[in-house]
Amino acid sequence: MSKNAKTLAGIVIVVVIAIAAYFGFTHTGAKSTSDKTIKDLKVYFVPSKQPDKIVTATAPLKGLLKDQLKKEGYTVDNVDIKVGTSYEAAGEALTSGTADIGFIPGGTYVMYEDGVKPLLTATRAGLNKNFSDAAKWNDGKPTEQIKEQSSKYRSIFIAGPSAKGQELAKKVNAGQKLTWDDLSSAKWGLSSTTSSAGYIYPSLWLNKNYKKTVADLKNTVTVDSYGSGMARLASGQIDIMPTYGDARRDFAKLWTTDYQQPKSIWEETNVIGVSQEIYNDTISVSKKSKTMTPEFEKALSKAFINLAKTKEGKQVIAIYSHEGYEPAKSSNYDGERAAQKVLKNSQK
Repeated sequence: MSKNAKTLAGIVIVVVIAIAAYFGFTHTGAKSTSDKTIKDLKVYFVPSKQPDKIVTATAPLKGLLKDQLKKEGYTVDNVDIKVGTSYEAAGEALTSGTADIGFIPGGTYVMYEDGVKPLLTATRAGLNKNFSDAAKWNDGKPTEQIKEQSSKYRSIFIAGPSAKGQELAKKVNAGQKLTWDDLSSAKWGLSSTTSSAGYIYPSLWLNKNYKKTVADLKNTVTVDSYGSGMARLASGQIDIMPTYGDARRDFAKLWTTDYQQPKSIWEETNVIGVSQEIYNDTISVSKKSKTMTPEFEKALSKAFINLAKTKEGKQVIAIYSHEGYEPAKSSNYDGERAAQKVLKNSQK
């Protein structure tokens, strides 16, 4: 073979290899990016209600979410739902990538934001009581929902039927400002340290009004859910419990049945403190999850927004009093960041 022929043959071989490599690469890449089948999708919930009730209520979510994602072009083989043992457990699962999706409060998101991204903010029916003045909540009448949707709520500090609880309520309803001694002498039931309504915003309120935080309270117990906290409040084991604004609506029936109280929750409890407004819970996703591509996040957002518009979907998300979803903004949760800064500074 001549020198020119050899050179030509070598060029042909190189070109053939290059073409093969190009098509092989693009074919492989196309297969990877167009693969819309997901084997397992792991969803975590925080235990803000009794875990067994959350598990029962959210069971239909598996099929509903699969159906909505199918409409967005994704096939999901299995949806695994778990309730974290604590708010932190849900945050850590998302951060590590062992959970893909989390129904978590804004406070939990902010605590773990290095590994967690907020996708959606929940909307709820607004309330006819949304006062910054605690006494205005205490008319003895039920808090009612209104038609207008809201992406915000307040933390209210409920005083129970115990002697101390009634003592503090009497002062508030008489228009008197509570002293730090009034508050610190009461027994508080506090939620997880990443709970917006049950821990973070109460700290911000105490800091604003008394230059203190919940860390300065000497007489506290940790409640693992609002349900167990309400039971303790009813029995007098605790005097005060911070919780979300419509919590008394959620536990009104249990108050006189399971908790065996002689009068209604509206007669036996009073609000003694009210936080600034808080953005609602998030549907957040893990930054570590390989499943969470930008394309899938968009599809997931649409799926949850559309799911919340269906009768079956509304029944599922009602366990958290969610009624719909809107795109989340990280800046909406600057209140949590400010509160957690206060908490960190108080621990130094």
